[in-house]
Amino acid sequence: MRATRAVIHLGNLKSNIRAIKSFTKPGTKMCIPVKADAYGHGSVECAKAALDAGTDFLAVATVDEGVELREHGIKAPVLLFSLCAPEEIENAVSNEIIPFVFDGEYISLFAKEAERQGKKNYPVHLAVDTGMGRIGCLPEEAPLMAKKIADSGLFLQGTMTHFATSDSKTPSSVEYTKLQFSRFTKALELITQAGLNPGIRHCANSAATLDLPETHLDMVRPGIIVYGYDADEVNSEYLSKKGTPISLKPVMTLETEVSALRPFSKGMSVGYGRTWTAEEETDIAVLPIGYGDGFVRRFSKAGVKVSINGKNYPIRGRICMDQCMV
Repeated sequence: MRATRAVIHLGNLKSNIRAIKSFTKPGTKMCIPVKADAYGHGSVECAKAALDAGTDFLAVATVDEGVELREHGIKAPVLLFSLCAPEEIENAVSNEIIPFVFDGEYISLFAKEAERQGKKNYPVHLAVDTGMGRIGCLPEEAPLMAKKIADSGLFLQGTMTHFATSDSKTPSSVEYTKLQFSRFTKALELITQAGLNPGIRHCANSAATLDLPETHLDMVRPGIIVYGYDADEVNSEYLSKKGTPISLKPVMTLETEVSALRPFSKGMSVGYGRTWTAEEETDIAVLPIGYGDGFVRRFSKAGVKVSINGKNYPIRGRICMDQCMV
């Protein structure tokens, strides 16, 4: 068996979820995305671990991802973040995957399929585009869409939006997030004023979950931070400066073994392009891992280090497809 492997630490995933949950008020629901194979960490295993840690909803990007969860016995509510093709709706409904809807035609397609399958009050979430420019109705259209959902026989389980710049702390980005949240709260007000219930209100992504408690509402949707990685500018150092420390643990580690240890004399060079040359006598370790394993070539110049027996060593030369040197 090859020595190079990705190791997934589900205990760290659970720890991260509990740490993130401590940033929310009691009773706030949590939705954990396991799309894209749980960000490469294994969707089924991570979904089960997330539920063990108290997650209320899971989320996927495709119907097939949701079906995979169902096939492995996962019965928790599963949200579908992206649109599905008309021919996928039957499969979505039969597997009780909850879509984000935002126009009359899409609402009608789900309503007809739910009726055909005899599923009354099939749940959907209304997507409101407050400035992401992706899916969603305009804020002023929200009450009309909510009424269409009610009239169609579907159940408006929740209403959502998504922030475009909450992970940036530039003044313009902060203002834009505030503008988006204001637009969303206005849409919620319009739905309520129309005599309808918006259901579970949710908009907080990773950065907003940690840094903008006013956006938590009824449910938060932390993504990348669940897997132990920074939401761009919102990171442990930034939060610590605000007096709000959080310790996120990487859920994945790449592990390998030294395949060769070579003594290098002064003047000997390493790798393609001879980008590193020994300035004195040293040892070079060859590792059987490269950009073909996801250990990308840009790490060569990014200051990434490799831990060997508890000590960190810099990468020397360019990372090769299946080997690198430290």
